[in-house]
Amino acid sequence: MEQKLAIIDLGTNTFHLLIATCSDNGYTISHRERATVKIGLGGINQDIIQGEGIARAVEALKTFKAIIDQHAITKIYAYGTSAFRNARNAKDVKEKIKQATAIEVNIISGDEEADFIYKGVRSALDLGSNPSLIMDIGGGSVEFIIANHNEIFWKKSIEIGAQRLLEKFQKHDPISSTEINELNQYFENSLHELMLALRKFNSSTLVGSSGTFDTLSEIHCIRNSILIKEEDAETPLNLTSFHSIYQELITKNRTERLLIPGMIEMRVDMIVVACCLIRFLLEKHSFNALRVSTYALKEGILAHLTEKGK
Repeated sequence: MEQKLAIIDLGTNTFHLLIATCSDNGYTISHRERATVKIGLGGINQDIIQGEGIARAVEALKTFKAIIDQHAITKIYAYGTSAFRNARNAKDVKEKIKQATAIEVNIISGDEEADFIYKGVRSALDLGSNPSLIMDIGGGSVEFIIANHNEIFWKKSIEIGAQRLLEKFQKHDPISSTEINELNQYFENSLHELMLALRKFNSSTLVGSSGTFDTLSEIHCIRNSILIKEEDAETPLNLTSFHSIYQELITKNRTERLLIPGMIEMRVDMIVVACCLIRFLLEKHSFNALRVSTYALKEGILAHLTEKGK
């Protein structure tokens, strides 16, 4: 029996809407929408969602609800992540959203978020039998999952997302060498458990999920005349290309970064600190391959709901 449903990922920077039809044979995705909402702006490190962010969230969800209604969908699964789970006023924000849109937001834990991301990435690409490190850089948190195609060996959600890093460390544009050093020291202190796990499970492939990695892949593909389709679940990026793009990003200001073919405005502010995090990992652990999954949280939720027959 077929059933249409809507999944909403309420991220710290971006809200995503996915509409799909589920059946006994799996699912088909019929519509995708995204909105830059930045609910973490100005309050992410103080554990508060500011009034302007609440207003942007409500407006974005009104737009999403209109699209959902056009598709005559009654099953809506909306998930709030880092900004929601840490905000002292999350309950009030949820209530305002429900009053304005009738959408009930379910706030998930970091562990649940990591599980869904794993299911999304596994739906996009074959992870094989060797452990890979899956990395999803959000605005509020970063999910790290060491897994192969069959199981998760280790996972952790850490509150070092790009909006947090941007507001805490990057005061100059272009970013200064001092700020990069401060970031590296922060990562050194924050990622000790991850480094131990990487050595234990000998992960040699880094799989970036969505977000920053999508934009890096887009820049790489344009530079190398590689054609990719919007529906591609995995897109190209390699280690050499990443390092080249990183070196360019840290020397350019916002206006100059926006001129890079493949750059989009919703990523232009946070991509520098996000890439500093990626580069730190590549320097600290010996990865020999880099892959990009365009599937992440929302596709993982879809896979989960399909498995459960909901």
